Amino acid sequence: MQSTQDSRVARVNGIAISGPDEDLPQDELRNRACTELLRQAAQKAGLLAADDTQSADGLISEEAAVAIDTLIGQAVQVPEPSEEACRRHHAAHLGRYTVGQRARMRHILFAVTEGVDVNALRSRAEAVLIEVRAHADGEDPFPEAARQCSNCPSSERGGDLGWLAPEEVVPEFARAIFGQPDIGVLPRLVHSRFGFHVIDVQEREAGTVLPFEEVRATVAASLRQQSFATALRQYVALLAGRATLEGVDMDMADTPLVQ
Repeated sequence: MQSTQDSRVARVNGIAISGPDEDLPQDELRNRACTELLRQAAQKAGLLAADDTQSADGLISEEAAVAIDTLIGQAVQVPEPSEEACRRHHAAHLGRYTVGQRARMRHILFAVTEGVDVNALRSRAEAVLIEVRAHADGEDPFPEAARQCSNCPSSERGGDLGWLAPEEVVPEFARAIFGQPDIGVLPRLVHSRFGFHVIDVQEREAGTVLPFEEVRATVAASLRQQSFATALRQYVALLAGRATLEGVDMDMADTPLVQ
């Protein structure tokens, strides 16, 4: 049951997970709430002493951490993926199992920093994206746009990042760029942990797809991790549904603990 939002202190079943003077983002509050829900569940299951407490800054005891691991191991069961599921996953994600692929690219970064108006920043990035895509033949406005707008040191080189492999970039970049044949400015902004990117892929080297037999163990591990994350999210959502929550919005899709 979700109770009325408390603007000063967030609580899980009456236990404070934030201090009255803290101004925490919702993702941090959700993370703390998830931990507290699991800590309380471990106590209820007899895995943790009843007098164990969590401090309002979100820290838990070593005993609580061990008990939560034990609880998750008991409550979250992950089936072994089938051969058919592994083969389907491999076929649908060939880019993940390709070695030697590289792309020569440049970008314009609109960095999300503390206090920035994200919507206004996105609008500005969208305008620059349109500008660098809708240019006349023979013109290349990208380098100047990078020098004028980008918050990355590469702006001094017109946004040039050189040749990069998937493992050399953040996952958000890799998903947007690799495993596809597109050349040129990507039609949509790429949103990463750093901000919004306008990306121009100038050249590609396709690399070699590893056969399923060589990567079956890796594929199975990936599917197990996906299943575990889903099961853990569902379990914590079940605990949240039975709890009294104050001052925290438990949107499980955005909870760092269960991603």
